Amino acid sequence: MTAHPANGAAPLPDDPPPFPPFGVNSVEHVYTSHWCALRRDTVVLRDGRLQEYHVFEIPDAIVVVPVLEDGSILLIGQYRYPHGKTHWEIPAGRISPNEPPRDAALRELREESGCTAGRLVELPGFYPTNGISPHYVHAYAALDCKVTHELQLDDSEQILVQRFTRAEVRALLSAGKLADAFTALALYHYFDLADPHGTPRC
Repeated sequence: MTAHPANGAAPLPDDPPPFPPFGVNSVEHVYTSHWCALRRDTVVLRDGRLQEYHVFEIPDAIVVVPVLEDGSILLIGQYRYPHGKTHWEIPAGRISPNEPPRDAALRELREESGCTAGRLVELPGFYPTNGISPHYVHAYAALDCKVTHELQLDDSEQILVQRFTRAEVRALLSAGKLADAFTALALYHYFDLADPHGTPRC
């Protein structure tokens, strides 16, 4: 049944009906490290044939939009070794074992932007690479932020922090300049759920 939101918005379509999951014939752990793992499963297709399926295992993560008290937004310029580029992002990182996602968001916010949030609002989460991994990202908006700490970076992190107006961030999004998927999707959700003054409606 299609849900009908009370605020007059368009009806919310249902999810597609679920397919039955593949059977699993065997599981092999090809590689495991502190950072990630690769698993090779042999699955049973609907017609009974066997097929390999490679699954990349990585801890779930958070991403957080830092919104200052005046409504401006902090972006971090971060160097990314895999493609060798430095581009604008928002704070993000993996969730430590047994760490609640909200605590991880506040920790990454403090470490990568130096901010403390007045309040934390949950945004829609997402699977960034669900064709190869169950890796899930919890997204948040950190509102009424204040800069209270020095950055606390890992040895491999190279980060600078810069304040942008909401209009500037929207312009970067519209121009396709925010190539990091965590950043772009979280910001789109934030702008969609916030009024023009930055107050989330959720």
